Amino acid sequence: MSIPEEPVETVWQGKWIVAKRQGKWEFVARAGGIEAAVILAIDAEDHVLLVEQYRVPLGRRCLELPAGLIGDSHDGDTPMDAARRELEEETGYHCDRAEDLGFFHASPGMVTEGFTLVRATGLTKVSDGGGIEGEDITVHRVARAEVPAFVAAKRAEGIAIDVKLLLLLAPSILAG
Repeated sequence: MSIPEEPVETVWQGKWIVAKRQGKWEFVARAGGIEAAVILAIDAEDHVLLVEQYRVPLGRRCLELPAGLIGDSHDGDTPMDAARRELEEETGYHCDRAEDLGFFHASPGMVTEGFTLVRATGLTKVSDGGGIEGEDITVHRVARAEVPAFVAAKRAEGIAIDVKLLLLLAPSILAG
């Protein structure tokens, strides 16, 4: 497909999202260009931290990597700042090291939003986590080798599975 030459039209704008149209293509963007940080947190015993929370668009709980917005409420926020803050808020773990693994798009045919993937290591539990008021986040510490079985069990419970968990499921999927 060639690059559309039509102008981008704002169809609707709310506080957090903007619905846009370019020609016959419709898509969604975050208002104000806000992006996200997604955290791949791996502890010294080779466990990963996953979070489960209710997601209104899905109408059910979803299993995800910890994540949060960059710059939504903190001026001068960087992806590393947001990753460290969100890891602690959501999971109750502090990290000694945060490494930028690159910028990615999860659903480029529908949304402009992208995220910085951050690997967090040197983890220390400092609180129960669970997010900020109203988030109701459940924290799961799962042995990396057990992630495929854990995800299958959650799926069987009716929990939605975020696409970013493919990062952890790839070896088992590719092995057949």
